Amino acid sequence: MYKKIGVVGDKDSVLAFKALGIDVFPVVEAEEARKTVDRLAATDYAVIFVTEQVASTIEETIDRYTKQVLPAVILIPSNQGTLNIGMQRISDNVEKAVGVNIL
Repeated sequence: MYKKIGVVGDKDSVLAFKALGIDVFPVVEAEEARKTVDRLAATDYAVIFVTEQVASTIEETIDRYTKQVLPAVILIPSNQGTLNIGMQRISDNVEKAVGVNIL
């Protein structure tokens, strides 16, 4: 069984991923984003990319999937730039795994 990759975010940020063969899910409102991420997690999506701007509005949903192996929810910058949320999460995870912040 194959697993899928999806991208959730504003239309302008996620549309380019379609050219790579990744399923795109443009959202406008936080509730719509929350339902989309939950739906993808409940189906065959192993990796869900979420733009940082959208992730900042649905933090509790993102945190729920952080503790699970699948799906991997990865925060990416949008076309408007980065909020450094994704990099901070990576830094926190490295510090947790190694015991010290090496980044």
